[in-house]
Amino acid sequence: MSLLDHLSEHHLLVKYNTKNEMEKETRDEGNIRKEDQRNTVKGLKENWQKWANNHSEYQKHNPFSNNRTVTVQFQKGEEGYGRPREGSRTQQSGHSAHAHLEKEVDELCMIIKSIGEAGGDGQTRVAFGPLFERYVAISNKLVGILLRARKHGRISFEGEMLWQRRDDDVIITLLE
Repeated sequence: MSLLDHLSEHHLLVKYNTKNEMEKETRDEGNIRKEDQRNTVKGLKENWQKWANNHSEYQKHNPFSNNRTVTVQFQKGEEGYGRPREGSRTQQSGHSAHAHLEKEVDELCMIIKSIGEAGGDGQTRVAFGPLFERYVAISNKLVGILLRARKHGRISFEGEMLWQRRDDDVIITLLE
């Protein structure tokens, strides 16, 4: 018997007064492990069943599912027409995108204030060319953000679309 084996055996004797105590603890640990496994398997089964029920309910309304039983179709003008299902990931993604675009419009307005010139009426104006040169380092979506800002009444400019070089002299007015 090596010294390591002897020390291990001595440690066991110090920890347990008798061999029966050691065997009893081993049995108790085994029973606890089996009980944990049952609870875990039961929990997994319940979670799986819950997911399966939710998915089955979702598939009833999915227009691309073969298992479709309930057809929910909105008519134009009804509440919910053209909108994602309440609480869906699509709705969450839409809210996130909307917030991101609002942030970009706010940044654009701040840049217009910083590089634009205040007019006699108190509104800030900037030409498209200098704005494009300054903003292109921040984002490559300037025209799209300008269109969105105009749609929401935060800026104004002449024309439907602005093109680099051709429309460099078009004045963009900040309405805030």
